Amino acid sequence: DPAPPVYSTGFQDSVFADSAIRRAFIRKVYLTLMIQLLVTVGIICAFLYWDSLKEWTWTNNWFSYAMMATVTVLIVVLSCCDNIRRRVPLNFITLGLFVSGTQAAIKSKFFSAEPVLWAVGATAFVSFSLSVFAMQSKYDFTMASGSLWVFGWTLFSFGLLCAIFRSQFAYIAYACLGTLLFSLYLVFDTQLIVGGKHRKYEVSPEEYVFAALSLYLDIVVLFLFLLKLINLCR
Repeated sequence: DPAPPVYSTGFQDSVFADSAIRRAFIRKVYLTLMIQLLVTVGIICAFLYWDSLKEWTWTNNWFSYAMMATVTVLIVVLSCCDNIRRRVPLNFITLGLFVSGTQAAIKSKFFSAEPVLWAVGATAFVSFSLSVFAMQSKYDFTMASGSLWVFGWTLFSFGLLCAIFRSQFAYIAYACLGTLLFSLYLVFDTQLIVGGKHRKYEVSPEEYVFAALSLYLDIVVLFLFLLKLINLCR
């Protein structure tokens, strides 16, 4: 009789066991993320310092709503359609459309330049510190996806209560909790990308566009919560 098939599991069979594949994947993810963030900062500066663009967006609110709808649709497309996010250049075209319509640029027009610049600096510092921590730490945050999901829905419910009661202290607490949640999500997604023997879950090396999008969303939402917190505290 033929011998039964051999099954084996474990990190040694992971495609990330090859250090060259791991390094190439991480370089692709962070290079894509860097380009996304540079484009976003450029768009934010345009909204802040280009007077004609600022006046046009203030008088045309439909533009903000259209961009928010575009961003939502593109998130769903990139999250659900793996054949799009894995196919070059279609994945980069979709990602470019997403970045050009990011809500960070739309939201920044409702604030003055000083809190926006403070929020950009704080976001850069927090993101860099948390990324280094996630890469060096032996604590496995990839197993905490369920807890983060529950935390997210709790924060959503608290946000609805804040909208009803309209208390400044509640808004500050909401911004602090949102900053904490997406700081944890940034650590979680970073460990999914980096992988390693201390990580239970990791991202496929073909999903570098989706991985860059996950980090980008974490950083953008973290920026929005920090911007709200800084503006409230002023």
